[in-house]
Amino acid sequence: MVDMNDTMHAVVYRKSLPITDPASLEDAELPVPAPGPRDLLVRIEAISVNPVDVKVRAGVDPGGKPKILGWDAAGTVVAVGSEVTLFNEGDEVYYAGSIDRPGTYAQYNLVDERIVGHKPRSLSFAEAAAVPLTAITAYETLFDRFRLTGESTGTLLVLAGAGGVGSILIQLARALTGLTVIATASRPESRQFALDMGAHHVVDHRELVDQVKAVVPEGVEYIFTPNTEGRINEFAELLRPGGEITAIDDPGVLDVMPFKAKSVTFHWEFMFTRPLFQTADMAAQHELLERVAALIDDGTLRTTLTTTLSPIDAATMRRAHESVETGRTIGKTVLTGS
Repeated sequence: MVDMNDTMHAVVYRKSLPITDPASLEDAELPVPAPGPRDLLVRIEAISVNPVDVKVRAGVDPGGKPKILGWDAAGTVVAVGSEVTLFNEGDEVYYAGSIDRPGTYAQYNLVDERIVGHKPRSLSFAEAAAVPLTAITAYETLFDRFRLTGESTGTLLVLAGAGGVGSILIQLARALTGLTVIATASRPESRQFALDMGAHHVVDHRELVDQVKAVVPEGVEYIFTPNTEGRINEFAELLRPGGEITAIDDPGVLDVMPFKAKSVTFHWEFMFTRPLFQTADMAAQHELLERVAALIDDGTLRTTLTTTLSPIDAATMRRAHESVETGRTIGKTVLTGS
């Protein structure tokens, strides 16, 4: 049982600094948080590092106050709020949290039960922690943004197919739709990883238009991109009339006028939208994670964990951030251990 008067270890930052600075991420002792009515208090067993962690650390300065980053996590429920109905103490869970709450770089974390799933039984905590944020992003892209079904056909172009989102998006598209999937990757190891995830074809993003058209001369119906800036003209050339594109990045400049002639639909996907705005369908993320867990346990999907680091402390976290900042990681990096 957790004493709410206890303290917990956490990794925090107090100022936006280069990751090479030891003060960019620091160890700290903070109070154990108390759950609200719909909250679970989770003892963290493993966490995954995502590009959003790096973006927030670099771009959101907390002005000297300790801020806890991190959203992907797997752990065990140790306390529940008064209105919780979906989970019990002792349940093993996985989730991606909400960007407006303290993160998972800590021994304990609070999360609303409506955005949590039961951990896949067949996965370790480390393997499970690699999944939720990217799975939610990928699932919402396919089924909320593109509104695909099991009968959907056509061609989907996935940029950064060996990345965290791309690698789970490929798997979901192959398992749950009838789409042909073209992924981009440039290095031999990233090309092979995208193929292992289920991509029908892999092309080099440096010769995007020519290589995609060599596979599908008439163009593609759907594009998923974490790298939008500077590529709008290429995307406009590759999309078929009436095509759709979903982006997840933060481009500084975005002129979408080249899409007008083809009546292209442009979507944003931000997996924190539901918890951030407490939408009426917020529990859709719980249901989504439950379905993903079932697909993993029946062997349809696999974890995208590729690197495991330990322990969960500031020094190890700085190594993980430094790796993510290269933009060359394959799959997901997970930290385990106290």
